[in-house]
Amino acid sequence: MALPDDQTLTEAGLAVTVAKARLLFIACGALAREILALKELNGWNHADLRCLPAILHNSPDRITPAVVDMVEKHRAEYDRIFVVYADCGTGGQLQAACAHLGVEMVPGPHCYSFFEGNAVFSAHAEDEITTFYLTDFLARQFDAFVWRPLGLDRHPQLRDSYFGHYEKLVYLAQTDDPAVTARAEEAATRLGLAFERRFTGYGDLASVLADQAAQG
Repeated sequence: MALPDDQTLTEAGLAVTVAKARLLFIACGALAREILALKELNGWNHADLRCLPAILHNSPDRITPAVVDMVEKHRAEYDRIFVVYADCGTGGQLQAACAHLGVEMVPGPHCYSFFEGNAVFSAHAEDEITTFYLTDFLARQFDAFVWRPLGLDRHPQLRDSYFGHYEKLVYLAQTDDPAVTARAEEAATRLGLAFERRFTGYGDLASVLADQAAQG
């Protein structure tokens, strides 16, 4: 009979539980729902999650120091720390900081890429330079993270200034939720863009976190 991943047999043939190294995911708040879902689905009981505010994406220069502070704050509490951010507009600064700290991070330029799969996204990136992307999180939080920060709630005439060079909105869906799809389609309408939905699931995020969770 196969044993669970966290158990092994002693010389006497007894099944004993082997404690896994404690792992901390430090993540963007925009990924919290997906990481918690993967954690529950896979039984990663040895992994904890701490998130930084998703709104940091509106000020990418603040992401790297915030991640560094959190790594340093929690380093002594865990055997390993993994940073669940891609580059996210930091211009390589986050990667350099993680390398200096000796922690790994999610590969890729941003969450749109790793949700669709970095290889797939890269293959068509040049053909979609006039595409605006949403994830589940951004579809749910479109007003809070796009519409109001750009002042479109107060000055809707600015829409064409911001989005006049875009042609379509692509919703990269992590879930099959008609309500979230409807929000994404509404966002496309408000921006005056054609709408496309692509179901990605969790993409590379699932495999990258699984690799991290499987390490001893």
